[in-house]
Amino acid sequence: MRRLARGQVACAFFWFLVLTVWSSSAAAQGVGDPPADTDSYADACPNPLTRDWVSRADLKKNSQLTYCVNYTGEALGNVSGGIRPGGIYEGRLEVALDYRHKNQALWETGVHVSADQIHGRGLSTNYLGNNILTASGNEAERATRLFTLWLQEQKEDAISIRVGQLAADDEFAQSKNGSTFVNSTFGWPGILASDLPSNGPAYPLATPGVRVSLGPQDGFSLMAAVFNGDPAGRGLGTPQSRDAGGTAFRLNDGAFAIVEAAFGRNQKDDDKEAPQAVKLGAWYNTERFADERFDTAGLSLANPLSSHLPARHRGDYGGYVIVDLFFSPKVGRSPEGLGIFARVAASPSDRNLVSFYADGGLTWTGVRDTEGYQKDVVGLGLAYAGIGDGARALDRDARFFGGIGHPIRDHEASLELTYVCQMRGWAVQPDLQFIFHPGGHVPDPTDPTKQRAIRDAVVVGLRSMISF
Repeated sequence: MRRLARGQVACAFFWFLVLTVWSSSAAAQGVGDPPADTDSYADACPNPLTRDWVSRADLKKNSQLTYCVNYTGEALGNVSGGIRPGGIYEGRLEVALDYRHKNQALWETGVHVSADQIHGRGLSTNYLGNNILTASGNEAERATRLFTLWLQEQKEDAISIRVGQLAADDEFAQSKNGSTFVNSTFGWPGILASDLPSNGPAYPLATPGVRVSLGPQDGFSLMAAVFNGDPAGRGLGTPQSRDAGGTAFRLNDGAFAIVEAAFGRNQKDDDKEAPQAVKLGAWYNTERFADERFDTAGLSLANPLSSHLPARHRGDYGGYVIVDLFFSPKVGRSPEGLGIFARVAASPSDRNLVSFYADGGLTWTGVRDTEGYQKDVVGLGLAYAGIGDGARALDRDARFFGGIGHPIRDHEASLELTYVCQMRGWAVQPDLQFIFHPGGHVPDPTDPTKQRAIRDAVVVGLRSMISF
């Protein structure tokens, strides 16, 4: 009943917004006017390849309603390695609605709501053994769920304050040039998805929070946010099943705080040169985290005398660095050129499965002449997730006490080659991935001896992205 009541509140809020805006349309001054600058709302549909904003009406002076509908469908297949060969189809329908109004003091008030309809099944879950670097950023359990729901106050580029149900991966720890790729780790990095409770406040689980953004001014901007510490909370089943409708609105799971500073040049669309940026970020979670090796008495969890109750650490933390560069052979700002990106992140090894992470790659935009719409993109990306010393030591302990040659976890890596073919309102993306040491070199569950690790996998796929 409690979950149902929360769902009714969210539904009522959504329709209240729609009816309020609709009732204002009687004062409309025109229809079909082009939308105003939407930079602060660009995360409403986080896939930049398919985002398509349309202004339905200039509802009244300084007010605007915009919407976004995207459908992403993909067929992915594991042709060798992993747990077993096989293929899947999965799809995600994204719907987002924004209303904003600018007053005479130049403060802009915005209200945003988005929802997802997720269907199909995931390749990593079914064929790769739930590996760390999930094969697709769209992989999630089947559901129709509310995603984000927030209110924002913004004054030009000086300050922006957002409160509501938020997703950290809309704005934090993101590489613009890395967004081309299919593997999930090039969006919300694998170290954060692995180390944070319930994979952190990221697709498909948003959670209540507050975000403040300052700038950009003189090439510098600063963002900070505080979220509920665990989007799904503890309990039975998977995190997504514990908040199947996205309406849990939890507030009692500690806190997850993150801050990010960006130093860049030419970050606005009307700048005349290619954009360059360096970002520095840090995070802290106040929840309690299980030790990767020792129990409450200081014994190895692999020791037969162990209580098998992991020692608990108060809090967890980490940091990251992102470099995003773009170089164009043409004079001035051009969408054609070479993109370079790199991210490095780290967190303590005693309480985290992944303690070191790095990714990077190259993209070339403008492979094919696509006059009148977005340019084709080809990309090559590499990601590495290093298993922490605590987890590796536990595997060595298991070998010692069990006398069996279990694999010792070390790392997981992903190499991806992708091409995005752009058409008007539609993009098709063939993709090839090599997944090395799925799960970090863990035992293959199909091997009765548990001495063979899951084999390196080769993944091929085709993604289709349509904007309505």
